[in-house]
Amino acid sequence: MAVITLDPVVHKKVNEWLTGDYDVETKAEIQVLLDIGDETGLTDAFYKDLEFGTGGLRGIMGAGSNRVNKYTLGMATQGLSNYLLKTYPNEQIKVAIAHDNRNNSDLFAKLTAEVFSANNIHVYFFEGLRPTPELSFAIRELGCHSGVMLTASHNPKEYNGYKAYGADGGQLVSPHDKNVIAEVRKITSIGDIKFEANPDNIESIGAEMDAKYIKALTKLSISKDAIQRQKDLKIVFSPIHGTGGVSVPPVLKAFGFENVILVEEQMVVDGNFPTVVYPNPEEEEAMTMALNKAKETDADLVMATDPDADRVGIAVKNNKNEFVLLNGNQAACLLIHYMLTAWEKAGKLTGDQYVVKTIVTSYLIDKIAAAKGVDCYNTLTGFKYIGQLMTSFEGKRTFIAGGEESYGYLVGEHARDKDAVISCAMIAEMCAYYKDKGSSLYDALLDIYLEYGFYKEKLIALKKEGKKGAEEIAAMLAGLRKNPPTTLGGSKVVTIKDYKSSVSTDMNTGAKSKIDLPSSNVLQFFTEDGSIVSARPSGTEPKVKFYCSVNGVLDSKGVFEETEAKLDEKLSVILKDLGA
Repeated sequence: MAVITLDPVVHKKVNEWLTGDYDVETKAEIQVLLDIGDETGLTDAFYKDLEFGTGGLRGIMGAGSNRVNKYTLGMATQGLSNYLLKTYPNEQIKVAIAHDNRNNSDLFAKLTAEVFSANNIHVYFFEGLRPTPELSFAIRELGCHSGVMLTASHNPKEYNGYKAYGADGGQLVSPHDKNVIAEVRKITSIGDIKFEANPDNIESIGAEMDAKYIKALTKLSISKDAIQRQKDLKIVFSPIHGTGGVSVPPVLKAFGFENVILVEEQMVVDGNFPTVVYPNPEEEEAMTMALNKAKETDADLVMATDPDADRVGIAVKNNKNEFVLLNGNQAACLLIHYMLTAWEKAGKLTGDQYVVKTIVTSYLIDKIAAAKGVDCYNTLTGFKYIGQLMTSFEGKRTFIAGGEESYGYLVGEHARDKDAVISCAMIAEMCAYYKDKGSSLYDALLDIYLEYGFYKEKLIALKKEGKKGAEEIAAMLAGLRKNPPTTLGGSKVVTIKDYKSSVSTDMNTGAKSKIDLPSSNVLQFFTEDGSIVSARPSGTEPKVKFYCSVNGVLDSKGVFEETEAKLDEKLSVILKDLGA
């Protein structure tokens, strides 16, 4: 055995797992790390316990307190069970569980169902893989008190995770997430986890819920005539080996689209994601096969969803007949503009409607909403905050649509999480609507820029893995707080918002005002010329993210490329100023 020196906390945890009532395979995995002297591997696996972030519980699969395995998920489920039993003491508690295509997702889902059932909680268990938004819908439809989705969304194949939901169908937010974690921390031994299932408490669900979900989505269609005329619109779709393959094609068919071309190689359910580097439609590489299929078939629209089908990436044809990828900000602007315009034309905007976005998503959406006389709310990053706001307005105001720059959107109130299934259907509907008018999604985007201003955003994500990476991210943000930039891209910083201290500072007068959002480790810098830079650590990945937004006037479609080049140059200067 190699000689290594571990932090005392790590050393204690390693010994607890080696001597505790853990299975042989788990102990053997830890022993291998000890034998080869992998100090970094052991430290990363044991230096902390997995905690709920913006995307719930997520991590690399393997042995350890900071890894996703039967014990950490068992503790999370037992903690959630204890919380539910305390919160609803005189009720028959009901939960719904679904899973994606990731390696072990089905096994982890079964384990989760067994622990709930052992705690006398009734479980509605999806018979096969289903998208995250359908779980959110099912929780609401079945009157559940909670729900769990086994997924790590768009993370690499080594990851898995556990999204926990409340009775509203939204992911757990404070104080509920913290209260669940408090219950988890009370579990001092895996002996406290009830692993022995009660099969009588587990009920299988599937086709009937699918039909209800599809019916709820088709009700949201607003351009049925255009779809009928453009039913042969060529749509290339890929689920990137995930759950989108189960739901998106049936919903597109229900909307009336008859020419959906599937990327067959990526319709194969596979947790190793063999055809991509990362199963993330935000990455151009993950869209390659779909784009190639689109070029081969001369398609009108390309769409690809992530493994749990809550995010969608799209590509459209520009005015040179070339396919271009739209980023999450552009897609959100198009979708929200389309919905608001349709409501406006139908005379349905009464002042009770609203849209929602996150603070790091394009402020072009705020401008569009203001022009339509519709309130636009900004939440912290993480769709759970959008869901929370929707629940607070339920029955009082009408939610039209919401979105975030990380390719997640929601139309309608059927769910409380981002929904790539309804997004795919509405994006296809938009495409049909504009084609029916002799236009295109690309032209529609340029028209928005002409009317409201040309907004250009860029995201830089720096990967910082493990304990050392977490420390580097903390130091980076501490440095920005201690020595904030005074200018960015040649323009003076006039406002700094520190969401951690919930304080907004006017840099001209020194005046401070309160930010009316929960505390979060986010910094925003606003410049005199309207540029915005946001910095935050990712809640789901070992990364620090810089979101940059600049804007200008687009005088005509003919000078689009020239104007875009100027904005790109400005973004480059800002990023250089930040040292990113």
